[in-house]
Amino acid sequence: MRDRRACFSWPHRKQFFTILHSKLITLIISIVCYKKLHLRIHLAIMEGTRQQYPICGFVPPYILEAVAGSDKDAKDSDLVSKEARAACQHTLQHVHSYADERKKSCTGTHVSYPSTGTGFIPEYILQAVADPKESLAKAHDDTQQTLKAADTQVSKSVQRKIYDCKETDDLPGKLVRSEGQARIKDRQVNNVYDGFKITHDFFSKVFGRNSLDDNGLPLFGSVHYKATDAPAGYNNAFWDGEEKRMVFGDGDHITFDYLTDSLDVIAHELSHGFVQFSSPLEYYSESGALNESCADVFGSMAEQWHMGQTAEDADWILGQTLFPVAFTGSALRTFKAGKAYTDDPVFGTDPQPKHMDNKYTGPKDGKGVHINSGIPNHAFYLAATSLGGKSWEKAGKVWYKTMISGKIPIKCDFKTFANVTVEIAEEEFPDAEVKNKIRDAWVKVGVLA
Repeated sequence: MRDRRACFSWPHRKQFFTILHSKLITLIISIVCYKKLHLRIHLAIMEGTRQQYPICGFVPPYILEAVAGSDKDAKDSDLVSKEARAACQHTLQHVHSYADERKKSCTGTHVSYPSTGTGFIPEYILQAVADPKESLAKAHDDTQQTLKAADTQVSKSVQRKIYDCKETDDLPGKLVRSEGQARIKDRQVNNVYDGFKITHDFFSKVFGRNSLDDNGLPLFGSVHYKATDAPAGYNNAFWDGEEKRMVFGDGDHITFDYLTDSLDVIAHELSHGFVQFSSPLEYYSESGALNESCADVFGSMAEQWHMGQTAEDADWILGQTLFPVAFTGSALRTFKAGKAYTDDPVFGTDPQPKHMDNKYTGPKDGKGVHINSGIPNHAFYLAATSLGGKSWEKAGKVWYKTMISGKIPIKCDFKTFANVTVEIAEEEFPDAEVKNKIRDAWVKVGVLA
Protein backbone atom coordinates (compact mmCIF):
# COMPACT_ATOMS: atom_id res chain seq x y z
CA MET A 1 0.00 0.00 0.00
CA ARG A 2 1.25 3.47 -0.89
CA ASP A 3 2.35 5.51 2.11
CA ARG A 4 -0.06 8.45 2.31
CA ARG A 5 2.65 10.56 3.95
CA ALA A 6 4.54 10.52 0.64
CA CYS A 7 1.76 12.64 -0.86
CA PHE A 8 2.60 15.33 1.65
CA SER A 9 6.40 15.41 1.80
CA TRP A 10 8.44 17.86 3.86
CA PRO A 11 8.82 20.46 1.05
CA HIS A 12 5.06 20.41 0.54
CA ARG A 13 4.46 20.59 4.26
CA LYS A 14 6.88 23.50 4.58
CA GLN A 15 5.09 25.38 1.81
CA PHE A 16 1.73 24.58 3.34
CA PHE A 17 2.68 25.80 6.82
CA THR A 18 4.37 28.91 5.40
CA ILE A 19 1.16 29.75 3.58
CA LEU A 20 -0.90 28.92 6.63
CA HIS A 21 1.32 31.11 8.83
CA SER A 22 0.96 34.09 6.52
CA LYS A 23 -2.78 33.65 6.33
CA LEU A 24 -3.02 33.37 10.10
CA ILE A 25 -1.30 36.74 10.36
CA THR A 26 -3.87 38.14 7.96
CA LEU A 27 -6.68 36.51 9.94
CA ILE A 28 -5.44 37.91 13.25
CA ILE A 29 -5.23 41.42 11.81
CA SER A 30 -8.72 40.98 10.37
CA ILE A 31 -10.09 39.91 13.75
CA VAL A 32 -8.48 42.90 15.44
CA CYS A 33 -10.06 45.21 12.85
CA TYR A 34 -13.45 43.46 12.89
CA LYS A 35 -15.12 45.76 15.38
CA LYS A 36 -13.90 48.81 13.48
CA LEU A 37 -15.32 47.46 10.23
CA HIS A 38 -18.58 46.49 11.93
CA LEU A 39 -18.91 49.98 13.39
CA ARG A 40 -18.14 51.64 10.05
CA ILE A 41 -20.85 49.60 8.31
CA HIS A 42 -23.20 50.49 11.17
CA LEU A 43 -22.38 54.17 10.72
CA ALA A 44 -22.72 53.93 6.95
CA ILE A 45 -26.21 52.49 7.33
CA MET A 46 -27.15 55.34 9.65
CA GLU A 47 -25.56 57.87 7.30
CA GLY A 48 -27.82 56.58 4.55
CA THR A 49 -30.83 57.86 6.48
CA ARG A 50 -29.36 61.28 7.17
CA GLN A 51 -30.00 64.13 4.79
CA GLN A 52 -27.64 66.70 6.29
CA TYR A 53 -25.04 67.25 8.98
CA PRO A 54 -25.76 69.68 11.83
CA ILE A 55 -23.90 72.93 12.37
CA CYS A 56 -22.83 72.53 16.00
CA GLY A 57 -22.08 75.89 17.61
CA PHE A 58 -20.51 76.43 21.03
CA VAL A 59 -22.43 79.55 22.08
CA PRO A 60 -26.12 78.59 22.55
CA PRO A 61 -28.82 80.52 20.68
CA TYR A 62 -30.49 81.58 23.95
CA ILE A 63 -27.32 83.47 24.90
CA LEU A 64 -27.17 85.21 21.53
CA GLU A 65 -30.89 86.03 21.76
CA ALA A 66 -30.40 87.56 25.20
CA VAL A 67 -27.74 89.91 23.86
CA ALA A 68 -29.53 90.60 20.58
CA GLY A 69 -32.50 92.00 22.48
CA SER A 70 -35.15 89.28 22.40
CA ASP A 71 -34.75 88.95 26.17
CA LYS A 72 -36.36 91.83 28.08
CA ASP A 73 -33.65 92.08 30.73
CA ALA A 74 -30.93 92.35 28.10
CA LYS A 75 -32.98 94.87 26.12
CA ASP A 76 -33.19 97.23 29.08
CA SER A 77 -29.50 96.88 29.89
CA ASP A 78 -27.06 99.70 29.13
CA LEU A 79 -24.13 97.29 29.20
CA VAL A 80 -24.59 96.16 25.61
CA SER A 81 -23.95 98.44 22.64
CA LYS A 82 -25.98 98.50 19.45
CA GLU A 83 -22.99 96.98 17.64
CA ALA A 84 -22.89 94.03 20.04
CA ARG A 85 -26.64 93.45 19.68
CA ALA A 86 -26.33 93.58 15.90
CA ALA A 87 -23.37 91.16 15.96
CA CYS A 88 -25.33 88.60 18.00
CA GLN A 89 -28.37 89.00 15.76
CA HIS A 90 -26.21 88.45 12.71
CA THR A 91 -24.62 85.36 14.28
CA LEU A 92 -28.08 83.92 14.96
CA GLN A 93 -29.19 84.55 11.38
CA HIS A 94 -26.01 83.00 10.04
CA VAL A 95 -26.69 79.62 11.64
CA HIS A 96 -30.08 79.40 9.94
CA SER A 97 -28.86 80.58 6.53
CA TYR A 98 -25.82 78.28 6.66
CA ALA A 99 -28.06 75.32 7.51
CA ASP A 100 -30.47 76.24 4.69
CA GLU A 101 -27.60 76.14 2.20
CA ARG A 102 -26.71 72.68 3.48
CA LYS A 103 -30.30 71.49 2.93
CA LYS A 104 -30.21 72.64 -0.69
CA SER A 105 -26.97 70.86 -1.51
CA CYS A 106 -27.06 67.67 0.58
CA THR A 107 -27.90 64.23 -0.77
CA GLY A 108 -28.35 60.81 0.80
CA THR A 109 -25.57 58.29 1.19
CA HIS A 110 -25.78 54.81 -0.25
CA VAL A 111 -24.06 51.79 1.22
CA SER A 112 -22.53 48.85 -0.61
CA TYR A 113 -21.32 45.71 1.11
CA PRO A 114 -18.32 43.55 0.23
CA SER A 115 -19.16 40.10 -1.07
CA THR A 116 -18.13 37.14 1.09
CA GLY A 117 -17.50 33.46 0.47
CA THR A 118 -19.83 30.84 1.94
CA GLY A 119 -17.60 27.73 2.25
CA PHE A 120 -16.19 26.55 5.56
CA ILE A 121 -12.73 25.89 4.08
CA PRO A 122 -11.28 29.22 2.92
CA GLU A 123 -10.57 29.72 -0.75
CA TYR A 124 -6.90 30.46 -0.07
CA ILE A 125 -6.45 26.97 1.48
CA LEU A 126 -7.99 25.30 -1.57
CA GLN A 127 -5.81 27.41 -3.86
CA ALA A 128 -2.71 26.47 -1.87
CA VAL A 129 -3.38 22.76 -2.43
CA ALA A 130 -4.12 23.27 -6.11
CA ASP A 131 -0.98 25.32 -6.86
CA PRO A 132 1.51 25.42 -3.95
CA LYS A 133 4.30 27.35 -5.73
CA GLU A 134 2.04 30.13 -6.96
CA SER A 135 0.24 30.28 -3.63
CA LEU A 136 3.51 30.50 -1.70
CA ALA A 137 4.61 33.54 -3.69
CA LYS A 138 1.16 35.10 -3.47
CA ALA A 139 0.98 34.43 0.27
CA HIS A 140 4.23 36.30 0.79
CA ASP A 141 2.97 39.26 -1.25
CA ASP A 142 -0.40 39.22 0.50
CA THR A 143 1.23 39.19 3.91
CA GLN A 144 3.47 42.13 3.05
CA GLN A 145 0.51 44.09 1.69
CA THR A 146 -1.60 43.30 4.77
CA LEU A 147 1.16 44.27 7.18
CA LYS A 148 1.81 47.45 5.21
CA ALA A 149 -1.88 48.34 5.27
CA ALA A 150 -2.10 47.61 8.99
CA ASP A 151 0.97 49.74 9.59
CA THR A 152 -0.68 52.62 7.76
CA GLN A 153 -3.93 52.06 9.66
CA VAL A 154 -2.39 52.53 13.10
CA SER A 155 -0.44 55.68 12.21
CA LYS A 156 -1.36 58.25 14.84
CA SER A 157 0.39 61.36 13.52
CA VAL A 158 -1.80 64.47 13.44
CA GLN A 159 -2.27 66.37 10.18
CA ARG A 160 -3.36 70.01 10.57
CA LYS A 161 -4.17 72.87 8.22
CA ILE A 162 -5.21 76.29 9.51
CA TYR A 163 -6.84 78.85 7.22
CA ASP A 164 -7.42 82.60 7.61
CA CYS A 165 -10.80 83.95 6.45
CA LYS A 166 -9.54 87.52 6.95
CA GLU A 167 -12.85 88.64 8.49
CA THR A 168 -14.95 87.33 5.61
CA ASP A 169 -17.26 84.34 5.18
CA ASP A 170 -15.17 82.96 2.32
CA LEU A 171 -14.46 79.42 3.53
CA PRO A 172 -12.05 77.83 4.07
CA GLY A 173 -9.96 80.99 3.57
CA LYS A 174 -6.25 81.28 2.85
CA LEU A 175 -3.98 78.48 4.07
CA VAL A 176 -1.57 80.08 6.57
CA ARG A 177 -0.13 77.18 8.56
CA SER A 178 0.25 73.49 7.71
CA GLU A 179 1.52 70.54 9.72
CA GLY A 180 5.10 70.99 10.90
CA GLN A 181 5.36 74.66 10.00
CA ALA A 182 6.62 77.22 12.52
CA ARG A 183 4.40 79.55 14.52
CA ILE A 184 3.24 82.70 12.78
CA LYS A 185 2.38 86.18 14.07
CA ASP A 186 -1.27 85.35 14.65
CA ARG A 187 -2.31 84.12 18.09
CA GLN A 188 -5.62 82.73 16.86
CA VAL A 189 -3.94 80.60 14.19
CA ASN A 190 -1.41 79.27 16.69
CA ASN A 191 -4.05 78.60 19.36
CA VAL A 192 -6.11 76.48 16.98
CA TYR A 193 -3.01 74.68 15.68
CA ASP A 194 -1.97 73.83 19.25
CA GLY A 195 -5.51 73.00 20.40
CA PHE A 196 -5.96 70.56 17.53
CA LYS A 197 -2.79 68.72 18.56
CA ILE A 198 -3.80 68.54 22.22
CA THR A 199 -7.25 67.19 21.38
CA HIS A 200 -5.88 64.74 18.80
CA ASP A 201 -3.30 63.46 21.30
CA PHE A 202 -5.93 63.10 24.00
CA PHE A 203 -8.03 60.77 21.84
CA SER A 204 -4.92 58.97 20.59
CA LYS A 205 -3.04 58.43 23.85
CA VAL A 206 -6.03 57.89 26.12
CA PHE A 207 -8.36 55.89 23.87
CA GLY A 208 -6.04 54.73 21.07
CA ARG A 209 -8.16 56.59 18.52
CA ASN A 210 -6.59 57.65 15.23
CA SER A 211 -8.09 61.14 14.85
CA LEU A 212 -11.81 61.91 14.96
CA ASP A 213 -12.81 59.15 12.54
CA ASP A 214 -10.25 56.60 13.83
CA ASN A 215 -8.79 56.58 10.34
CA GLY A 216 -6.38 59.53 10.40
CA LEU A 217 -8.80 62.32 9.43
CA PRO A 218 -6.84 65.57 8.85
CA LEU A 219 -7.92 68.46 11.08
CA PHE A 220 -8.88 71.65 9.25
CA GLY A 221 -9.66 74.94 10.98
CA SER A 222 -10.65 78.38 9.71
CA VAL A 223 -10.11 81.44 11.91
CA HIS A 224 -11.15 85.11 11.70
CA TYR A 225 -14.48 84.08 10.20
CA LYS A 226 -17.04 86.88 9.83
CA ALA A 227 -19.89 87.64 7.46
CA THR A 228 -18.71 90.42 5.17
CA ASP A 229 -21.74 92.61 5.90
CA ALA A 230 -21.76 91.98 9.67
CA PRO A 231 -21.18 95.07 11.84
CA ALA A 232 -18.82 93.29 14.23
CA GLY A 233 -17.07 89.96 14.75
CA TYR A 234 -18.72 86.52 14.58
CA ASN A 235 -19.80 85.43 18.06
CA ASN A 236 -19.42 81.69 17.78
CA ALA A 237 -17.33 78.69 16.79
CA PHE A 238 -18.81 75.67 15.07
CA TRP A 239 -18.13 72.20 13.71
CA ASP A 240 -19.24 71.85 10.08
CA GLY A 241 -19.96 68.14 9.72
CA GLU A 242 -20.51 68.34 5.98
CA GLU A 243 -17.05 69.81 5.26
CA LYS A 244 -15.44 68.20 8.33
CA ARG A 245 -13.83 71.38 9.55
CA MET A 246 -13.83 73.80 12.47
CA VAL A 247 -14.74 77.47 12.01
CA PHE A 248 -13.92 80.18 14.58
CA GLY A 249 -15.17 83.73 14.88
CA ASP A 250 -13.26 86.44 16.74
CA GLY A 251 -16.20 87.65 18.81
CA ASP A 252 -17.38 91.26 18.85
CA HIS A 253 -14.96 92.12 21.73
CA ILE A 254 -17.89 93.63 23.62
CA THR A 255 -19.95 90.67 24.81
CA PHE A 256 -17.69 87.90 23.48
CA ASP A 257 -13.95 87.68 23.06
CA TYR A 258 -11.85 85.43 20.80
CA LEU A 259 -13.35 81.93 20.61
CA THR A 260 -9.88 80.47 19.98
CA ASP A 261 -8.46 81.54 23.35
CA SER A 262 -10.22 78.68 25.13
CA LEU A 263 -8.93 75.11 24.77
CA ASP A 264 -12.24 73.68 25.95
CA VAL A 265 -14.03 75.47 23.07
CA ILE A 266 -11.64 73.96 20.51
CA ALA A 267 -11.81 70.50 22.09
CA HIS A 268 -15.61 70.70 22.43
CA GLU A 269 -16.13 71.46 18.75
CA LEU A 270 -13.68 68.78 17.60
CA SER A 271 -15.53 66.34 19.85
CA HIS A 272 -18.64 66.97 17.75
CA GLY A 273 -16.58 65.41 14.98
CA PHE A 274 -15.91 62.38 17.17
CA VAL A 275 -19.66 62.09 17.81
CA GLN A 276 -20.35 62.28 14.08
CA PHE A 277 -17.96 59.42 13.34
CA SER A 278 -18.87 57.19 16.30
CA SER A 279 -22.58 57.54 17.08
CA PRO A 280 -24.03 60.39 14.99
CA LEU A 281 -26.77 61.62 17.29
CA GLU A 282 -29.59 63.60 15.68
CA TYR A 283 -29.25 67.27 16.62
CA TYR A 284 -32.72 67.61 18.14
CA SER A 285 -34.41 67.02 21.50
CA GLU A 286 -32.75 64.47 23.83
CA SER A 287 -30.47 62.99 21.15
CA GLY A 288 -29.27 66.51 20.34
CA ALA A 289 -28.70 67.22 24.02
CA LEU A 290 -26.63 64.02 24.21
CA ASN A 291 -24.68 65.24 21.16
CA GLU A 292 -23.91 68.51 22.96
CA SER A 293 -23.22 66.73 26.24
CA CYS A 294 -20.72 64.32 24.68
CA ALA A 295 -18.90 67.27 23.09
CA ASP A 296 -18.80 68.94 26.52
CA VAL A 297 -17.66 65.73 28.24
CA PHE A 298 -14.82 64.92 25.86
CA GLY A 299 -13.85 68.58 25.49
CA SER A 300 -13.62 68.96 29.25
CA MET A 301 -11.67 65.72 29.63
CA ALA A 302 -9.20 66.83 26.94
CA GLU A 303 -8.50 70.01 28.89
CA GLN A 304 -8.19 68.12 32.19
CA TRP A 305 -5.83 65.62 30.55
CA HIS A 306 -3.68 68.43 29.14
CA MET A 307 -3.49 70.10 32.55
CA GLY A 308 -2.90 66.82 34.41
CA GLN A 309 -5.93 67.32 36.64
CA THR A 310 -7.89 64.77 38.62
CA ALA A 311 -11.67 64.83 38.65
CA GLU A 312 -11.48 66.44 42.08
CA ASP A 313 -9.03 69.15 40.95
CA ALA A 314 -10.88 70.12 37.74
CA ASP A 315 -13.11 73.20 37.69
CA TRP A 316 -15.78 71.49 35.51
CA ILE A 317 -16.72 74.68 33.68
CA LEU A 318 -16.68 75.60 29.98
CA GLY A 319 -16.17 78.89 28.17
CA GLN A 320 -14.79 80.87 31.10
CA THR A 321 -12.53 83.02 28.86
CA LEU A 322 -15.20 84.19 26.40
CA PHE A 323 -16.41 87.31 28.18
CA PRO A 324 -14.58 90.66 27.99
CA VAL A 325 -17.38 92.54 29.81
CA ALA A 326 -18.17 92.54 33.52
CA PHE A 327 -19.69 89.07 33.44
CA THR A 328 -21.02 88.11 36.86
CA GLY A 329 -20.93 84.34 36.36
CA SER A 330 -18.12 81.79 36.31
CA ALA A 331 -18.46 80.49 32.75
CA LEU A 332 -20.89 79.68 29.95
CA ARG A 333 -21.69 76.20 31.35
CA THR A 334 -20.94 74.14 34.43
CA PHE A 335 -21.12 70.40 35.09
CA LYS A 336 -21.73 70.98 38.79
CA ALA A 337 -25.07 71.25 40.57
CA GLY A 338 -25.23 75.04 40.65
CA LYS A 339 -25.75 77.58 37.88
CA ALA A 340 -22.90 78.93 35.75
CA TYR A 341 -24.40 82.42 36.12
CA THR A 342 -27.38 83.91 37.95
CA ASP A 343 -29.20 87.20 37.31
CA ASP A 344 -26.46 88.49 35.05
CA PRO A 345 -27.55 91.90 33.66
CA VAL A 346 -26.84 90.76 30.09
CA PHE A 347 -27.27 86.99 29.99
CA GLY A 348 -29.84 86.47 32.74
CA THR A 349 -29.71 83.10 34.52
CA ASP A 350 -28.19 79.87 33.25
CA PRO A 351 -31.16 77.79 31.99
CA GLN A 352 -29.45 74.39 32.14
CA PRO A 353 -31.25 71.86 34.39
CA LYS A 354 -29.40 69.18 36.33
CA HIS A 355 -32.40 66.88 36.89
CA MET A 356 -35.17 65.49 34.70
CA ASP A 357 -37.76 67.24 36.89
CA ASN A 358 -36.54 70.53 35.44
CA LYS A 359 -36.08 69.40 31.84
CA TYR A 360 -36.85 72.06 29.23
CA THR A 361 -39.77 71.01 27.00
CA GLY A 362 -40.20 74.10 24.82
CA PRO A 363 -39.43 74.46 21.09
CA LYS A 364 -36.36 76.72 21.29
CA ASP A 365 -32.78 75.60 20.75
CA GLY A 366 -33.82 72.50 18.78
CA LYS A 367 -36.01 71.51 21.72
CA GLY A 368 -33.24 72.21 24.18
CA VAL A 369 -30.04 70.70 22.77
CA HIS A 370 -27.81 73.22 24.59
CA ILE A 371 -30.15 73.44 27.59
CA ASN A 372 -30.97 69.84 28.51
CA SER A 373 -27.38 68.76 27.92
CA GLY A 374 -26.92 69.90 31.51
CA ILE A 375 -28.61 66.70 32.71
CA PRO A 376 -26.20 64.12 31.17
CA ASN A 377 -23.33 66.54 31.87
CA HIS A 378 -24.14 66.47 35.56
CA ALA A 379 -24.49 62.68 35.48
CA PHE A 380 -20.98 62.38 34.05
CA TYR A 381 -19.63 64.79 36.66
CA LEU A 382 -21.23 62.78 39.48
CA ALA A 383 -19.86 59.52 38.08
CA ALA A 384 -16.33 60.85 37.51
CA THR A 385 -16.00 62.55 40.90
CA SER A 386 -17.47 59.62 42.84
CA LEU A 387 -15.08 57.19 41.12
CA GLY A 388 -12.12 59.49 41.80
CA GLY A 389 -8.79 59.69 40.00
CA LYS A 390 -8.62 60.96 36.41
CA SER A 391 -12.00 61.42 34.74
CA TRP A 392 -10.92 59.62 31.57
CA GLU A 393 -9.70 56.48 33.35
CA LYS A 394 -13.08 55.04 34.32
CA ALA A 395 -16.11 57.22 33.61
CA GLY A 396 -14.51 58.62 30.45
CA LYS A 397 -13.57 55.16 29.23
CA VAL A 398 -17.16 54.01 29.68
CA TRP A 399 -18.52 57.03 27.77
CA TYR A 400 -16.01 56.44 24.97
CA LYS A 401 -16.77 52.72 24.71
CA THR A 402 -20.48 53.57 24.72
CA MET A 403 -20.05 55.91 21.77
CA ILE A 404 -18.18 53.33 19.68
CA SER A 405 -20.35 50.38 20.74
CA GLY A 406 -22.77 50.60 17.83
CA LYS A 407 -25.61 50.45 20.38
CA ILE A 408 -26.52 54.15 20.31
CA PRO A 409 -29.33 54.95 17.83
CA ILE A 410 -29.52 58.26 15.98
CA LYS A 411 -32.65 59.27 17.91
CA CYS A 412 -31.27 58.19 21.27
CA ASP A 413 -32.98 59.31 24.47
CA PHE A 414 -31.32 59.82 27.85
CA LYS A 415 -32.57 56.53 29.31
CA THR A 416 -31.24 54.44 26.42
CA PHE A 417 -27.85 56.13 26.62
CA ALA A 418 -27.73 55.68 30.39
CA ASN A 419 -28.55 51.98 30.18
CA VAL A 420 -25.80 51.42 27.61
CA THR A 421 -23.23 53.16 29.83
CA VAL A 422 -24.18 50.84 32.70
CA GLU A 423 -23.91 47.82 30.41
CA ILE A 424 -20.51 48.94 29.09
CA ALA A 425 -19.26 49.63 32.62
CA GLU A 426 -20.04 46.06 33.58
CA GLU A 427 -18.22 44.74 30.50
CA GLU A 428 -15.11 46.90 30.95
CA PHE A 429 -14.73 46.76 34.73
CA PRO A 430 -15.29 43.42 36.53
CA ASP A 431 -15.46 45.32 39.81
CA ALA A 432 -19.10 46.30 40.35
CA GLU A 433 -18.07 49.68 41.79
CA VAL A 434 -17.82 51.40 38.41
CA LYS A 435 -21.16 50.08 37.17
CA ASN A 436 -22.92 50.92 40.43
CA LYS A 437 -21.56 54.46 40.66
CA ILE A 438 -22.40 55.23 37.04
CA ARG A 439 -25.90 53.88 37.51
CA ASP A 440 -26.24 55.88 40.73
CA ALA A 441 -25.23 59.05 38.87
CA TRP A 442 -28.04 58.55 36.35
CA VAL A 443 -30.48 57.88 39.21
CA LYS A 444 -29.48 61.13 40.93
CA VAL A 445 -30.32 63.17 37.81
CA GLY A 446 -33.65 61.37 37.40
CA VAL A 447 -32.87 59.49 34.18
CA LEU A 448 -32.90 56.01 35.76
CA ALA A 449 -35.04 54.87 38.66
